[in-house]
Amino acid sequence: MSDTLLVSTRKGLFTVARATNGWDVADVAFLGDNVTLATTDPRDGRQYAALDHGHFGVKLHRSTTAGGWEEIATPAYPEKPEGHEEFDMWGRPLPWSTVRVWALVPGGADEPGTIWCGTLPGGLFKSTDHGASWSLVRSLWDHPLRQKWGGGGADLPGLHSICVDPRDSRRVSIAVSTGGVWATDDGGDTWALRGHGMRAEYMPPDQAGDPIAQDVHCLVQCRAAPERMWVQHHNGIFVSSDQGHSFTEITAAGPSTFGFPVAVHPDEPDTAWFVPEIKDEKRIPRDGRLVVTRTRDGGRSFEVLTDGLPQKHAYDVVYRHALALDPGGERLAIGSTTGGLWVSEDQGDRWTCVSHTLPPVYAVRFG
Repeated sequence: MSDTLLVSTRKGLFTVARATNGWDVADVAFLGDNVTLATTDPRDGRQYAALDHGHFGVKLHRSTTAGGWEEIATPAYPEKPEGHEEFDMWGRPLPWSTVRVWALVPGGADEPGTIWCGTLPGGLFKSTDHGASWSLVRSLWDHPLRQKWGGGGADLPGLHSICVDPRDSRRVSIAVSTGGVWATDDGGDTWALRGHGMRAEYMPPDQAGDPIAQDVHCLVQCRAAPERMWVQHHNGIFVSSDQGHSFTEITAAGPSTFGFPVAVHPDEPDTAWFVPEIKDEKRIPRDGRLVVTRTRDGGRSFEVLTDGLPQKHAYDVVYRHALALDPGGERLAIGSTTGGLWVSEDQGDRWTCVSHTLPPVYAVRFG
């Protein structure tokens, strides 16, 4: 099990470590800066952090062997072709520039140095040199259906989930808010829209089942059974048994099927965790109670896990990257917009509060 957490927050990157007396903050990097995402490459131990400097733009950093950080290349879009026009859902020109880094995922074990990066406004980038340089995956960016992608909460399309098949690193699945689930079987040369069976209740009835209209909040894949995928959607929970080609809606979950994150057990494809909230205009825990839900039977039933979590006047929102499961499948961690951080050592049965005074948490990852 991993004894280290990377906690990305509005005011820095906090390294939280487990010691004999519990979990505590061991180090802080980029103090005062907006760190939107950080991850560890399990193949070589390198760490990557994405920062949003507002007016000064998005930056990427990579850890060094000396224990510090160095700035590396940031994924950059090409110039928009002369005369080419694209517009967002509000009729404003769609930028060809990196607004946010929303996913950083190492490639397969057989491709050292490969890192995938998802961004707003929806571009997928690939590096084969540990982030020293990046290439826009033009086969996806130039796909004619990309023009139908729309914005979610950020108004712009965002590519936030990347799943690399552990059996074949050429098979990569991604999810877009709002643009559905896409997959390649040839390392990114070609892409296909998947996700049949999902339902978008915010669309007119005749368009609700359109795969490209789906606002996927998070997509995860089981390590031991990659054909099993789980989705936390804007209006429900969905599960796939054919690697995202088709999905079945899960209706048994409570107290809500809305939320942002989902985690799946690495070796048990029927076991998954969610953090439910009230959707749309509220986006807060139902009844002021922060809970985690868990299914062990593929979604036929759910347990509501509360031990150690605040159950009164709790308004913690857990973002899509702020629920983490360690590679062993035992430890979980969640971070919230109110600066809370909790860790469970037993798959969510009991939770321990590490801190309730951190800056707003955007992402949590074991590493």
